[in-house]
Amino acid sequence: GGPNVSTAMAVREQHGHDESMHTCAPPDAVVWPQTVEQVQELAALCYRCRVPMVPFGTGTGLEGGVNAVQGGVCFDMSRMDAILELSLEDFSVAVEPGVTRKALNSHLRGTGLWFPVGTVGTGGDG
Repeated sequence: GGPNVSTAMAVREQHGHDESMHTCAPPDAVVWPQTVEQVQELAALCYRCRVPMVPFGTGTGLEGGVNAVQGGVCFDMSRMDAILELSLEDFSVAVEPGVTRKALNSHLRGTGLWFPVGTVGTGGDG
């Protein structure tokens, strides 16, 4: 509830489009989970109620993937932004879904590693 859920039109519209040419299709609600367990509980609830789930990262996509064309609940992952594990030896990093490329590169500064724009699997330029 409260600061973790919004049905305000301005918030819904912000989460109903990305950088694509597609017109805004806002979700019915926006939630900000902060733990894996909260994501699991929200996903189970949406599944039981047959409500579409729409993930939202930074809104920089170009395909219209955040447009809630059938309504539903938008999962804004921005508050799950921890860098969980970094292994310099095997060039791997485990992150929560809200970690942006810029935040990761800031964390990597001084290691000799970096995460470039356009890397397969990135969720945008965030």
